[in-house]
Amino acid sequence: MKLTVIGFWGAYPSAGGATSGYLVEHDGFKLLVDCGSGVLSRLQQFIGVTDIDAVILSHYHHDHIADIGVLQYSWKVQNTLNETNHVLPIYGHQEDQTAFEQLTHEYTKGVAYDPEQTLQLGPFTIDFQRTQHPVSCFGMRLTDGMDTVVYTADSSYFEEWKSFAKGADLLITDTNFYKGMDGSKPGHMTSEEVASIAREAQVETLYLSHLPHFGNLTKLKQEAEDSFKGHIVVADEGLTWRKREQ
Repeated sequence: MKLTVIGFWGAYPSAGGATSGYLVEHDGFKLLVDCGSGVLSRLQQFIGVTDIDAVILSHYHHDHIADIGVLQYSWKVQNTLNETNHVLPIYGHQEDQTAFEQLTHEYTKGVAYDPEQTLQLGPFTIDFQRTQHPVSCFGMRLTDGMDTVVYTADSSYFEEWKSFAKGADLLITDTNFYKGMDGSKPGHMTSEEVASIAREAQVETLYLSHLPHFGNLTKLKQEAEDSFKGHIVVADEGLTWRKREQ
């Protein structure tokens, strides 16, 4: 399995950047996890817009879905230019029915996932964890049968993350606050909290993502290192993870 960070900012992108978006690939299948502001532009540094096989969304806050609309336009334009009729499946939950219905466009189709059930999507098996966030949001555990990636999406801290992430090769966490701060009301975590999850879950690599627009981001890593002695990386655009190359 290969994972590429396309966007990693929380709330809004910095100049030239993007909010949440991750490209996961295996056996030629390309899955885009979340599609925030700036993701479509940055994604094209790595693959073409119609090379995506599927999209899956954790929730419907704008910094995770802002580029869905322009992604839909890109598929319309490319189908028209190439005289094709390809349809892109976009997976989302139905706890916000209005937002879910907007996933369907001329050349995209909203497909509902049941967060209580395991989803088989291409070569990936995906299980879901309901997060603690102001809206319905679901973290994901993705495996290709060999490697496992856990993505917290947006969430404040709670104990169940430790069992959900147990033994993951890569853990990508919402790290929107620094040690000593309280992210529970907006539904985000601190560097110290995500490090404790990584430590107790005994994960191999921790990516700090959904980053804040204040403070020194290198401090997030320093704070996490106080609790977790594994491999810690502050997310950056184009950062690529592939277990067998580490």
